[in-house]
Amino acid sequence: MATKPTATNTGRAGRRTLRLQTGMVSFRRLLLYLVLVLASLFFLFPLAWMIGTSLKTVEEVGQPQLNLLPSIPQWSNYTILFGEDPFYRAYFNSVFIAIIVLFGTVTSVTLVAFSFARLQWRGRNIVFALMMGTLMLPYQATLVPQYVLFYNLGWIRTFNPITIPGFFAGGAAYVFLLRQFMMTIPRELDEAALIDGANPLQVWWYVIVPLSRPAIATVAVFLFVGTWNSLTYPLIYLQRAELFTMPIFVAQKLNLQASPLPWQDVMAASVTFVIPVLLIFIFTQRYFVEGITMTGVKG
Repeated sequence: MATKPTATNTGRAGRRTLRLQTGMVSFRRLLLYLVLVLASLFFLFPLAWMIGTSLKTVEEVGQPQLNLLPSIPQWSNYTILFGEDPFYRAYFNSVFIAIIVLFGTVTSVTLVAFSFARLQWRGRNIVFALMMGTLMLPYQATLVPQYVLFYNLGWIRTFNPITIPGFFAGGAAYVFLLRQFMMTIPRELDEAALIDGANPLQVWWYVIVPLSRPAIATVAVFLFVGTWNSLTYPLIYLQRAELFTMPIFVAQKLNLQASPLPWQDVMAASVTFVIPVLLIFIFTQRYFVEGITMTGVKG
């Protein structure tokens, strides 16, 4: 005769099943954390290698075996670097260019994206399609026409070819990202502001811009990294040592005529070069991740 399950046996089986499910969830979470830690170490290895190499001697850099850390840190590599006047000049030039480009580009692309996303005007979709078509043009195809234009304007050997274009909404991808984000904002907010007497420019500044901070932060991070790391345009247009930026300075540290190659000097300059990028990402990480996850795909 079969025994009927009692409430006690049912409760024990339920608790056993619950513990088993909890254990599986904990195991999966632990496995996920392990994978993330290993991936982080993999991606952080180049940074650690750069820092370690910047503190090595010339002999240690040339050794065939893999040594991540130097036997005795050579802080004199940084002392020599900080004693060079071109280093400070290049750093100031890079900071100046990045600030001007950030201000001009973020302001202009935000206005253009607001126009595409919130305003109704004739030919809007056609202009937007033409703008998106520029994404299919590689930047190498526009180097010569741009150089001719800036040469005729007398802008060669100045900061103007790098800084001024940002004030004219340079970057269709940034406009597209901000437009898609702004289209997810309820239009009732615009209507309420217009009823209260606000004009479109006030709607943009007081309503849309504060609500679009995650997307704007994402654009700012991408723009800063691209401007800070840019080598091609400064190398083409600046053409004067007093205007050189940090990418050019780091490239000049690699003296191909020296034997052995001064990789420790190059890495020391590179460490100081990546610090602003790391700081920007650390302070804007929350907005950056939020902007990436919240950017809409609404047409």
